[in-house]
Amino acid sequence: MPKFVTIGYGDQAGYDRTPAAMRDAAHAHDATLRKGGALMGIAGRPVQVRNPEAAGVETTSEPYLRSSLPVAGFAIIEAADLAEAIDMVSRTPCAVAHGVVEVWPLEQP
Repeated sequence: MPKFVTIGYGDQAGYDRTPAAMRDAAHAHDATLRKGGALMGIAGRPVQVRNPEAAGVETTSEPYLRSSLPVAGFAIIEAADLAEAIDMVSRTPCAVAHGVVEVWPLEQP
């Protein structure tokens, strides 16, 4: 079955203005996805890694990606196709609490 990488973006203000019952339902949906095998996690502090021409590793303790909303978390899900993956993430906390979720097909060679 195809795999998809999802990136959830959201902030506390959007979360807080979402009705509690809707947030609870979204968290329950996440629990169902995890029970079904989705690998989910909250975003920690990122580190950029570079090694130009293999001449030496350089690190920077900050995100490379810029967004108006902070990255909240990641998941790897399995779905029959992109439409099913979109449906699966459409009920997650970031999607319902005024955030956004990106869905990236994970193409495996």
